[in-house]
Amino acid sequence: MRRFAFVTLTLLALGGCREDKAELPAPVLMSAAATGYFCQMIVVDHPGPKAQIHLEGPPAPIFFSQVRDAVAYQRLPEQAYPIKVIYVTDMGAAPSWQDIGAGNWINAKAAQYVVGSDATGGMGTAELVPFADPAAAAAFVAVHGGRVVGFDQITDADVLAPVDLAPVDLAPVDLAPVQVGPPSDAEDAEYLERLRALGAGKEG
Repeated sequence: MRRFAFVTLTLLALGGCREDKAELPAPVLMSAAATGYFCQMIVVDHPGPKAQIHLEGPPAPIFFSQVRDAVAYQRLPEQAYPIKVIYVTDMGAAPSWQDIGAGNWINAKAAQYVVGSDATGGMGTAELVPFADPAAAAAFVAVHGGRVVGFDQITDADVLAPVDLAPVDLAPVDLAPVQVGPPSDAEDAEYLERLRALGAGKEG
């Protein structure tokens, strides 16, 4: 009897795990209609990796022109809805920095990130570059510098570090070096203002 009860409880637990995984919404294809949550610009008009966040409540995900912006949103204390899942671009499978693919998404928590590299995102600021394959991330670091970390190892400094650079057309791994300039106070202020706007209940 005890063995039967143990097996039954085990099966129920496994079934619960399957249901939890099944409840996660699938990533949606990125289209020309998607606009960045902070910048309110067309996402596909900007190069580099992107992110989409699915919330409990709203039927459609919110998009971000940079992965860094999605991580910043996830860390803001003021959120109207809990986050169900975050998807980011797998840059190891992206055709190029300019053309990342409409359906090239991976779970943000399963990705490896290159932080502190010389690559810039779609909004012209330092980017967190996600990869599904750790070897692809390491190859990126060999060309562009930085370090590889997991999602939970991304620091606040990695998210908020300003940089005064224009986006460049980079290939997924074999990328040309980018010249890094000094931080811009105006750009830093503009980025922080986008974060404050969300906390105040505004978009833009």
